[in-house]
Amino acid sequence: MKTNILWPGLLLLLATFFLNAGTMAKTGSEAKPFAEKHVVLQISDPNPFKQTLVLNVANNLIRHYGQDKVDIEIVAFGPGLRLLLADNSNRSRIDGLSSQGVRFSACSNTIKAFTRKLGKEPALNPRATRVSAGVVRIMDLVDQGYTLVKP
Repeated sequence: MKTNILWPGLLLLLATFFLNAGTMAKTGSEAKPFAEKHVVLQISDPNPFKQTLVLNVANNLIRHYGQDKVDIEIVAFGPGLRLLLADNSNRSRIDGLSSQGVRFSACSNTIKAFTRKLGKEPALNPRATRVSAGVVRIMDLVDQGYTLVKP
């Protein structure tokens, strides 16, 4: 009889744990538990100058706040996805920023559009993580308290 009473409580506890764990994985907060600033940088422009600028902004934020005090995610979509292609000339800068905790997200919708146009899927930088939609990712991060910066 006692097991029947405890069972719903245990299920509720487990459900709460898994829901909270999913939210934490989305923000990257466990990777930067002491971050005081949370920034999402948007790159949607194919211009190499803008690609360099978004990487410079990320680097400047890390230099100003310190790598443990700022949580940065760069989201690439539309023509800006070119930043995260494997053959992009900024690969070493992306590697360096990634080693300091910067996350890079690539829009799956844009990858599909590139695939249709090229006839094959483009090779992505191995530091890039696919997200379902770049704009949705940005909106989700803003809802979680991130500041959106569009250099």
